[in-house]
Amino acid sequence: MPHASFADTATWLTAAELQPAPSETLLDWLFDDGSLTRRLIALSNDAFSVTPLNESWQTLRSDECQALNVREGSVGWVREVFLRGHGQPWVFARSVATRSQLIDSDLHMDELGSRSLGELLFSDQAFSRGSMQVCRYPQHWLPTEVSAAELWARRSCFSRDGLSVLVAEVFLPPLWTAAGAL
Repeated sequence: MPHASFADTATWLTAAELQPAPSETLLDWLFDDGSLTRRLIALSNDAFSVTPLNESWQTLRSDECQALNVREGSVGWVREVFLRGHGQPWVFARSVATRSQLIDSDLHMDELGSRSLGELLFSDQAFSRGSMQVCRYPQHWLPTEVSAAELWARRSCFSRDGLSVLVAEVFLPPLWTAAGAL
């Protein structure tokens, strides 16, 4: 039985709902609608890499089902990676899409390996990005090696021809050090 504080969901908020508002620098990173991959490549002076952590069919979390507008308990492809700068994990990313939508699409999330999903989504003009939401990411959802409380995260849904891919990105402390932001 999970600990009572281990909520199985997070409270995702839009920019308008975020009170009190964090610093301008943090808002810039959280609500930047450009490619995070491209921004990290620039910040790292091309010393950027993607490390896959987990890629498998799983039952999606309730907040993911709600965001994708699918039945609670739906199964989807889950891809978890570190986006690294200079070898350090700067961002933990979790991307999900439902099994039924993926099977009917030509997107092969299971074949990405160390390639960036974000770069793929931004290079395909057919994908449209939904609104950005942010939260303080639940610590128990993070990989053990970067587990910390109160980390900022953002998510948005990319859609194309009946396929929706929900991408969540958690900003880790080494990113803020590298960016000189906080």
